[in-house]
Amino acid sequence: MLLAILLVLGASLLGGWAQHAVQKHYRANLKVPNQAGMSGAEVAQAILRSEGLHEVPVERVEGTLSDHYDPRAKVLRLSGPVYDGRNLAAMGIAAHEAGHALQQLHRYGPLTLRSFTVPSARLGSLLGLPLLLVGAMLHNPLLVVLGLVFYLIVVIFQMITLPVEIDASKRAIQSLDGLRLLRTEQEVHGVTAVLNSAALTYVAAALAGLSMLLYYALMIFGGRRN
Repeated sequence: MLLAILLVLGASLLGGWAQHAVQKHYRANLKVPNQAGMSGAEVAQAILRSEGLHEVPVERVEGTLSDHYDPRAKVLRLSGPVYDGRNLAAMGIAAHEAGHALQQLHRYGPLTLRSFTVPSARLGSLLGLPLLLVGAMLHNPLLVVLGLVFYLIVVIFQMITLPVEIDASKRAIQSLDGLRLLRTEQEVHGVTAVLNSAALTYVAAALAGLSMLLYYALMIFGGRRN
């Protein structure tokens, strides 16, 4: 039980540090113009065109760091600062999201699996914890097991997401390098820092999910043995 608590605390600290790192590198590289002089939207479009994805639109969405690729609609959506930004942060984030489109084009297995599990993960995040708590209060083992199963689905989704995001960043760097859009060591370092710090948040989320699952399992079943 103590180990589970320590894992939860460790994962929480890692998650907070990862979020801080993302914001730090994002803000720092917002101030560094990319030497190609391209906006995030133009970078994404260049990567998509290089792979023949002329039919994938690049749209602007509200918010900050709300950038994403929708594999069902086959639309790449960028937040205003990334869509219009002509800096290293915008370049890296736009290239990363374009990397997801390339994953779909090349039928990258984990992306397909993640898309398939999205509805189950949403249901799991909605029902998992409430079923666990209600089952524990009512001493109902069926509800407890159902809650753990739903929570496990969320954790599995987080674990699938991790390689998807890491691979998208890898494709982003490869695409930017292939198109010769990274022209100095500073640009390579800046874009890589943004992408690596973002990837760390997914590592933290996966570890947090696993540690919380272990914590709930030990809390409920450990308590029952006592």
